[in-house]
Amino acid sequence: MKRVVFFLLMAILFPSSVYAAEYSLDDLYKIALDRSERIKISEEDLYIAERGKDKATAALLPTVSAFSDYTKYNKKKFGSANSLIQPESSTTWGVRLDQSLSLSGREITGFKISKENIEKSRYDLNTVKENYLFTVSSAYYDVLKAKKNLDIARANRERLTKHRDAAAIRLKVGEVTKTDLLRAEAELSGSQSEVVRAENGLKLAKAVLARLVGLNRDYDIKAADFKKETLEEFVLGSLIEKAITERAELKSFNLQKSIAEEQVTFAKGAYWPTLSIQGVYARADESPATASLVKEDIFGVLSLTFPFFEGGLRKAEVREAEAKQRQAELAFEDLKKSITVEVESAYLDFMTQKDVLKSLEDQLKFARENFNSVSKQYAFGLANSIDVIDSNTLLVTAERQFTDAHYNYQLSILKVEKTTGTLLKTVISQQSKVMSQNIHEKEGEQKLEKD
Repeated sequence: MKRVVFFLLMAILFPSSVYAAEYSLDDLYKIALDRSERIKISEEDLYIAERGKDKATAALLPTVSAFSDYTKYNKKKFGSANSLIQPESSTTWGVRLDQSLSLSGREITGFKISKENIEKSRYDLNTVKENYLFTVSSAYYDVLKAKKNLDIARANRERLTKHRDAAAIRLKVGEVTKTDLLRAEAELSGSQSEVVRAENGLKLAKAVLARLVGLNRDYDIKAADFKKETLEEFVLGSLIEKAITERAELKSFNLQKSIAEEQVTFAKGAYWPTLSIQGVYARADESPATASLVKEDIFGVLSLTFPFFEGGLRKAEVREAEAKQRQAELAFEDLKKSITVEVESAYLDFMTQKDVLKSLEDQLKFARENFNSVSKQYAFGLANSIDVIDSNTLLVTAERQFTDAHYNYQLSILKVEKTTGTLLKTVISQQSKVMSQNIHEKEGEQKLEKD
């Protein structure tokens, strides 16, 4: 009763200390997409690209400016017939409109480049998100592995404790020698250190996951449902084709090729003349006024500028742009080859984990049955302490290997989705379904309340 009251008081006064927040993998995905500094940095890159389009648009529009001048002369000057030609002071002000355009259309080319750069930044953002989600997935499964390894270590300690107690009892009645008890004590001490090591491993794995997602240290995670894919769903040829079509990195590099081509056109546009248009409205005032004073004036200027010699600058810029275009094409082809290898590696890893998981599942079953049989034989004096410890070691090894294979198999499925460029789409689709389901549930509750 006292314990119940104590926990009730703790729940009221310190709710977070009694009930730690629990997150599923989908919850971690959502939080990571909202809080990740890496993703926010990439979002700022997209924002910068959008502002680049604004600057390119500004180059297509005229510039309107106002001007004003005040001039103070040291003295008045008179011409023939005693006419005033220089006043004591003069003031000029007005509004000017300026527009300069290359006859090659460089400004339009620059605007097209800015639009493509926005799309490229979007694909780069998706790449960052997808890579980050996979990193979160890896950290999530590392926590699950650490939790399971801790359970295995504790179960191992419990089994060895029972074996040590059994050896002590049998030593008292003279059925075994003291060597059996010492061996059991040594194995138990080793298992206790394994528990400590597993506890620290879990703390570290949770700290890494908390850092990635942005969580408080006091949390827990829910194990995801076991996904089992069939061979028909993962065919290497179709996976490679899907990756070439869906990978955001490849789309980004393809756009980079297009941008590099436009950059060559932009650089060659410097060989064309520049047309400048200027429209001015001006007013003037003088004290005292001269006879030639024009108080108000409106005029326009049309000029054509063609640089004949600039020290080889334009030629160097064109050659540089062409070299960058070749680089973009080579980088695109190199990435295609790398993606093909990544997909094949992910596919083979999936197939390996799939086959290994089945073998280790059988191994774990046999190891558990073997330990149970040897333990019973030891209880009846048909097996010695070494047999028990060996069978226990085999069981612990099988449990750990099966745990690693179990979660590696789950992660290999996500790796296939990541290498084919579908992981982000899958996560967003799942989150949209959950949000839609929650909305329907709330609407249903509201309808029931009204009724």
